[in-house]
Amino acid sequence: MPTLVAFETLTDLYQNLTQKYENSPKTAFAFKPSPNDEYKTVTWDQVKEDVNSLASYLIDFGIEKGDRVAILSENRYEWAIVDLAIQMVGGINVSLYTTLPPKQCEFILKDSEAKLFFVSTGIQLKKAVEVFDSCSDLKHVVAFDKPKVKKYLDHDYVTMFKAVCEAGSKSEKVNLDKIKKRALDISPEDVATLIYTSGTTGNPKGAMLTQRNIVSNVKAAHDAIYITEEDRCLSFLPLCHSFERTGGYYAMMAGGAEIYYAESVDTVAKNMLEVHPSIVVSVPRLFEKIYNLVMNNVKEGSAIQQTIFEWALDIGKRHWQGERGLVSVQKKIADKLVFDKLKQRTGGNIRFFVSGGAALPSEIGAFFMSAGLNILEGYGLTETSPVMCCNRYGEEVMGTVGKVINGVTVAIQRLEDSEIIAQLSGEDYPSDLTSEEGEILNRGPNTMKGYWKNEEATKEMIDEDGWLHTGDVGKFENGRLKITDRIKHMIVNAGGKNIYPGPIEDMFKTSQWIDQLVVVGEKRSYMAALIVPAFEALEKYAKENSIEYSDMEDLLKNESVQTLYNKEIRSFSKELASHEKLRDFRLIPNEFTVETGELTPTLKVKRRIIEDKYGHLIEDIFEGDEA
Repeated sequence: MPTLVAFETLTDLYQNLTQKYENSPKTAFAFKPSPNDEYKTVTWDQVKEDVNSLASYLIDFGIEKGDRVAILSENRYEWAIVDLAIQMVGGINVSLYTTLPPKQCEFILKDSEAKLFFVSTGIQLKKAVEVFDSCSDLKHVVAFDKPKVKKYLDHDYVTMFKAVCEAGSKSEKVNLDKIKKRALDISPEDVATLIYTSGTTGNPKGAMLTQRNIVSNVKAAHDAIYITEEDRCLSFLPLCHSFERTGGYYAMMAGGAEIYYAESVDTVAKNMLEVHPSIVVSVPRLFEKIYNLVMNNVKEGSAIQQTIFEWALDIGKRHWQGERGLVSVQKKIADKLVFDKLKQRTGGNIRFFVSGGAALPSEIGAFFMSAGLNILEGYGLTETSPVMCCNRYGEEVMGTVGKVINGVTVAIQRLEDSEIIAQLSGEDYPSDLTSEEGEILNRGPNTMKGYWKNEEATKEMIDEDGWLHTGDVGKFENGRLKITDRIKHMIVNAGGKNIYPGPIEDMFKTSQWIDQLVVVGEKRSYMAALIVPAFEALEKYAKENSIEYSDMEDLLKNESVQTLYNKEIRSFSKELASHEKLRDFRLIPNEFTVETGELTPTLKVKRRIIEDKYGHLIEDIFEGDEA
């Protein structure tokens, strides 16, 4: 579907939307001023007033075209205002994850040579104050919220957001012509943002995404996915990541959809009930948690309830796969008995979910599709702005990331000899194209300009023919792309066999006893796993079986618990090839989290960190292995 307004740059998009909705009560954004409040809506007229005030401040501060302005904030209305004001004056948005420690914030601020730094809460302001003196280019810090620790405001270089907006408002009339001129001067080739990759090793690299990169991706997304003025999106993935930036922000704006900000990642379930969104952009972790919650509830139900659920799931699957007639009648009964309850938990108004950032286990995807909650899985990288492929509504094929988007070409390059063995462009949909496995390449207007001040890394990523090397392994399957895993995640066992851990780990995500699992076994004679149990289910098991324990570590050592997990591992491993089967495991008493360093901000596993942190357990597993 075409976008709501025409645009070639992000400034065009913003200005044309404010013009279209001038004097209209149409909601642009909504947020909660505080946790116990109701959502407060903001019209496009209010957005324009706020953006103009801040853009005026940026000009008075001395921000010139191409200058970098950094943001360290959770998703919130102020984030959007700062971003739009930066775009209006020709600056470059440098966004930081709120989970970053001060040292990594310092590196990005120094590397990007940011002049101005917007931060949200007192926790983030503390980081800014800690690193300010080390960042020679940084001149000022602007805080959204008043910190509880007052001393952080005692610095001349710290000002409150409200104060800078008021200052900008006073000089707005003087600066209005300058703002308009700056906006007109924005070119599709100008860099709009630096998005620093959350690498698992070494320093992060700043991907330079141009106005054309992002705009082309937004338009291609609209060609593939239907977004309208009637839609409402709940935003909770980090806006400093390209997936949420393009999919949950700019693409929603381009369709006229309302953007509601979740209070936090932890309140998504509650906020869905309050917001009643029609679109939710998420990573697979949300769907995995919902799936496991439902399946655990079913297993606790009576035999009759379990039979009804299995019947409803079968009917839902048959209906999703195209059966009609009697199945359509049965589906209405299945909805009333089972699926309507699940839909109500998501707010009761979902048209579809969008999944990205990591692979969605096909069984979990099929469950949601059978329930009538469509999931459109896509694929891409920060460096591709980010979307390369996506499933279209009504054409979903679980286990694939769909068709190549318009304007983009995706190729498969054989790993052994670097020969390109297949390629597809977004405008071509040969449903019979199936290829062998290889590295996935991308070429098109969504390919980043390069890495900021890092030509060597840019050349490693983009070859002389313009192909961007994703580092992911995949293949075409009936005209759709299927991802296998990351090349660098590949495990080579003692016998020289290549094993991709991703699909194995995805399979175990449907287990009621397993929350997280990481496969290990590099240069070993067999595969094993580090397992984070589903603690709630395990504690319930302990209670039902009268198992006494002092703490979680004590419970995990229990013989009955060890037997339970041994049976679960063996049961799932039956589906695996002999060299892929998990022969041993160790249970870990703590969840892998962003805060403790085992996950990236988009909830991808940091394998090297986990292998280093739990190296003693891995050595214990393979003690005596002569491989």
